[in-house]
Amino acid sequence: MDIGLRKWAEKRKDSTARERTGVTLNRRDLFSIPIPSARLLWRGLHVRDIDRASGRPKTSNVTFEITLDGVSQGQAWSLGMEFDFANEESFYCRALNWPEAKDQRDQLLALALGSRVAYLPPMSGLASEEFRKEPGEISVLIGQGRTAEVLRNLCHRVHTGENPALWTELAGCIERLFSVRLLPPVYVPERGEIRMRYEQAGLALDLACAGRGFQQTLLLLAYLHQNPRSALLLDEPDAHLEIVRQREIYNLLTDVARDKGSQIIAASHSEVVLNEAAERDVVVAFVGAPHRLDSRQKSQAAKALQSIRFDLYYLAESKGWMLFLEGSTDLAILRSLARKLAHPAAAVLESPPVHYIKTNIPDHARDTFHGLREAKPDLAGLAIFDRIHPSPDSAAGLQILCWQRREIENYIVTPQVLERFARHDQEDDLFGRAQADRRARVMQECIAELENALRITNKPPPSSPDLKITDDFLDPLFKNFYEKIGLKQLLFKRNYHLLADLIHPAELLPDARAELNAKLDAIVATAKAAATPPSNWVYGPRRRRRTHRAERRGLSRLISEGKPFPEQPRFLLFEEKREDQIPAQHKAGGAAALGCKRIVPAGLELGSLGQVG
Repeated sequence: MDIGLRKWAEKRKDSTARERTGVTLNRRDLFSIPIPSARLLWRGLHVRDIDRASGRPKTSNVTFEITLDGVSQGQAWSLGMEFDFANEESFYCRALNWPEAKDQRDQLLALALGSRVAYLPPMSGLASEEFRKEPGEISVLIGQGRTAEVLRNLCHRVHTGENPALWTELAGCIERLFSVRLLPPVYVPERGEIRMRYEQAGLALDLACAGRGFQQTLLLLAYLHQNPRSALLLDEPDAHLEIVRQREIYNLLTDVARDKGSQIIAASHSEVVLNEAAERDVVVAFVGAPHRLDSRQKSQAAKALQSIRFDLYYLAESKGWMLFLEGSTDLAILRSLARKLAHPAAAVLESPPVHYIKTNIPDHARDTFHGLREAKPDLAGLAIFDRIHPSPDSAAGLQILCWQRREIENYIVTPQVLERFARHDQEDDLFGRAQADRRARVMQECIAELENALRITNKPPPSSPDLKITDDFLDPLFKNFYEKIGLKQLLFKRNYHLLADLIHPAELLPDARAELNAKLDAIVATAKAAATPPSNWVYGPRRRRRTHRAERRGLSRLISEGKPFPEQPRFLLFEEKREDQIPAQHKAGGAAALGCKRIVPAGLELGSLGQVG
């Protein structure tokens, strides 16, 4: 569709012809989906229909249409294209419902062409050498799935682009995720080669030494920064990522895409990504006939997601604590508020071990928590729900808290926030400021109308802690707002967490701010409780080299036979990048006898403590 639109605009945008209005596309123009024959674009390879009803066969071409609806620069637009088979090498493309007036055509094309489509397959392994390539060659290689040959080129283009802040932002994301420093790409003109390294534990390593998950994440982030204001088609963005990382990367990608004004359309088989996206984004399940799936549907798939899954056991074991929330929007709001309040919980909420209950019934959290405790008896837990009367009792190891206001969204909805939302996506020019003022007036009118309606129906005002703010106020408010400004509704309940980014801490009432701080304090306290080392386990320091198998087997045998370790052993057993547990009764004289420089708490990742051994 994107290639067809641009080719058609290039050749026919000023044409007034009523016949032969199409343009020819070659199959080689489709670099994102390389195919050996244009016929493969038609379902079942069926490109001709034969009608024999009149006694004589009549042949007609099988065409297909693609229609795009979008909103660009605050204006809604719709454009359709029809595709018609020509031969094995080419096919025709023509516009549908093309306006006759030239000014309308120019406006429609400007809006449609302002939206780009970019496709990115998963990481396919990294070549040891990579030579500088032109943008066209990069696009062709990506379309062929040869991402291993362009990763350094993408990073180099970000680094040498017009905005130096993009590279700083990209390197900062990588450092937060992997605790390594990404060094700028270096172009070697004598060889036409791009070299790239990263720094870890004081060592500068070539990018080829990094793990596949690291390379996949870098590929995604570089591509996002290189293609702002685009519709990005991502194939398996969670590929090569461990379970815990998948949620972090999903949240990071959605945040970066929002900052860059982009839209992500991703294909994924990850249960973790599906859990995260089911409530706050649009999910289409290709099981049988494609159908939309979200938290409100009672399908078998949604029910299955509520059971205890392997990734929950993995999180419980690796993190030592669990946070239970009603949905992913609650986590997004808590994360935003923690940043706004400069609270220590902001760091904890970057990648918390969270499980979404998808209901306001505390027993569901209790059942899941007790099931996880069967596998990890010292698991700590915290559950936060909307207001419940009477307040539920906490369970052993699981603290259950409720908001004093009706919902968490009650804390972020103020007239100032709603006015900022009405203005937030307009350009800072004469037209944009006028449009922003108009939208702010419309928002004020809608608020006044709803406040009056609530008063007539004897419901509390929007500022009341007793109003169900999402159903009784925000839902009708944004429905009316978008109708009055003449756009399709763009903000729904799954997106209300975006309002938290617009609030100023000074606007929070003292009691609301105190309660928010108390909930965030509880999150930090639960995370710290999980970091308390049990009395009967010790861990060794991470070494820069892996131990030999024979050495690991020998030490495991000593443990199983109850014998003491050799004096000052030079080892640490690792399984899947996690430290093995060593019973304290087998240590010969404490941590020093094990060669440990520091005791590491159970279930805590060494990377979170910095250099240990």
